[in-house]
Amino acid sequence: MNVHLCTALDLAGRGVPVLPLRPGKLPAGNCRACRDNACGGRPNMKTPGRCTCPAPCHAWAAATTDLDVITGPAWAPVWKQTAAVAYHPGGIGLTVVDLDHADAVTWARRTLPATRIVPTTRGEHWIYQGAMQSANHVRDGVDIKSTMSYARWRGPGTGTMTVLPDAVRALIVTKPSPVRLVTAHVPTGGAECRHRTPVYLERGIAMAEQRITEASSAVHATVYRTFLAVLSAHGRCGCLTDAHAARLFTAAQSRGESPRHCVDAWSNARTALGM
Repeated sequence: MNVHLCTALDLAGRGVPVLPLRPGKLPAGNCRACRDNACGGRPNMKTPGRCTCPAPCHAWAAATTDLDVITGPAWAPVWKQTAAVAYHPGGIGLTVVDLDHADAVTWARRTLPATRIVPTTRGEHWIYQGAMQSANHVRDGVDIKSTMSYARWRGPGTGTMTVLPDAVRALIVTKPSPVRLVTAHVPTGGAECRHRTPVYLERGIAMAEQRITEASSAVHATVYRTFLAVLSAHGRCGCLTDAHAARLFTAAQSRGESPRHCVDAWSNARTALGM
């Protein structure tokens, strides 16, 4: 039997959600419709611009412990070309601090509590007990992989796993990913501004930031609905600026959203409003 399939079956038997990675560490969908990345490769979480398959079945959302899926027809041909096995840390209540080079490892040793460590090709995975929002590039060479993310399985590691510390949770709040600015342009001309004072717009942006940062679940959907509400109320009169968009993007990235997902959600909201 394929060595990667054997690893996946062993992990699934211990309750670890797994998925195969194609060459290039690309994930594989776990249904026929998503074979060979035909759906575009992003999980369907019932938000616009994603896979049209009716079930969450791609990327981190493909991770499963279902042996019928793991050995089923969608993944049968994938295992023959699998480059590695990945797992969903957040699905079992774990967080992986992915340290991508020696400087990042040095920083972790000076800054973070000791925990279980798994060597990687260029650095280390530090694994903590407890889940949180995932985020990339929280500092040079450091990614957080937990909920809505996957990590490559490189073995169980060594050392005693400790509880997820506040120092790791704080990384996605104090070090959000760089914001990619998007201006809410008015499609044709402009409309009369309904805002009697700048306070109305400022209050709307502040409320939107709060709604995003306080989201405890369904972050993708919350970000999209909030962008939709802001653009609906403020997007046609020309008052919305890059600075306002940057504030919303920063709030979304503090909850683990990537710059690409922010751009997609913003674009989808504009499209839905005919802007």
